[in-house]
Amino acid sequence: MRKIIHIDMDAFYASVEQRDNPDLKGKPIAVGYGEARGVVATASYEARKFGVHSAMPSLTAKKKCPGLIFIPPRFEVYHEVSSQLREIFLEYTDWVEPLSLDEAFLDVTVNHKNNPSASLIAREIQQKIFEKTGLTASAGVSINKFLAKIASDYKKPNGFFVIPPEEVETFVENLKIEQFFGVGKVTTQKMHHHRIFTGYDLKQRSEAELVNLFGKMGHSLYLNARGIDNREVEPNRITKSISTETTFLQDKNNLNLLTLELYHLAKEAFERMKKENFFGKTITIKIKYADFKTITRSKTLTQPLNDFQQLWPVAREMMKQIDLTGQPVRLVGFGVSNAPFQQPYDHSLGEQSASNQRPPEFRTLFELDDNYN
Repeated sequence: MRKIIHIDMDAFYASVEQRDNPDLKGKPIAVGYGEARGVVATASYEARKFGVHSAMPSLTAKKKCPGLIFIPPRFEVYHEVSSQLREIFLEYTDWVEPLSLDEAFLDVTVNHKNNPSASLIAREIQQKIFEKTGLTASAGVSINKFLAKIASDYKKPNGFFVIPPEEVETFVENLKIEQFFGVGKVTTQKMHHHRIFTGYDLKQRSEAELVNLFGKMGHSLYLNARGIDNREVEPNRITKSISTETTFLQDKNNLNLLTLELYHLAKEAFERMKKENFFGKTITIKIKYADFKTITRSKTLTQPLNDFQQLWPVAREMMKQIDLTGQPVRLVGFGVSNAPFQQPYDHSLGEQSASNQRPPEFRTLFELDDNYN
């Protein structure tokens, strides 16, 4: 039986800003940009009391919390802290799977300290994080990734929660269905419509029925309702695609301007492709119009795209084929996928796409889809 820890930093970006600027402590702040089309990257717990949360449009956040203070992001600082976290994790195990800059799974079934207690290790890690960074983290401990992640959210901030093997069945049965990882608002509503409100209700349904109702997700829901998650902690993930995108401050319908923006996005993506040794064969362009209608266009070549002079003419021609005679465009995205041989990539600093390094006002307002909680 495995021993899995999930570490999740508390309001990471906002906490870093409050740490570095004592005048911000105890105040409602949001990391991001407060202008039109800005987006909240992280909100402090003081702001969350007003209903402000990550991925919320900045103007909406201001309405909910008139005293909200917006702080521009400092990604270089967040990356630096993330590296410090990584160093701490690796003191205990090589089996570390970062999910982003501020959270990771650790498999400590066998660990460098020869400590049989995952709970004690998690406590030590929390203490070391605070001593080294001045920040708090929440920790969840259980027998698999599904349960460990739920446990880390259970008593935030600075939380600590353990789901021991003998309590798994009862714990899962008593979970509200919206607490299941990956179950967002739309799926919750659909489940309620089918009278599924708790883990116990979910457990009464057959796998075939859940697949029929929820597609591929039905398989994992069937297992999770029984406290089962066979996914391993993966120290090195496989890069499946590289993408960049930008949201404009003002909608655009000029082909030349849009093509110029696409050029910069393609250059960003190609730099990452070289860094990660990832050269796919499929180019995808994404367009979101002013009415939020989104289209994608893809083209697959016979050879991997390992030369920008080979990649860009294809992308430029694809842009010319997109209909720009109707709604103006609010977002453009560019991506490459379908590499013939995908190299494992060390995501020690999280899976930040190139678009995530751009200021939030230039980013999409996160795709608020069914997977968002």
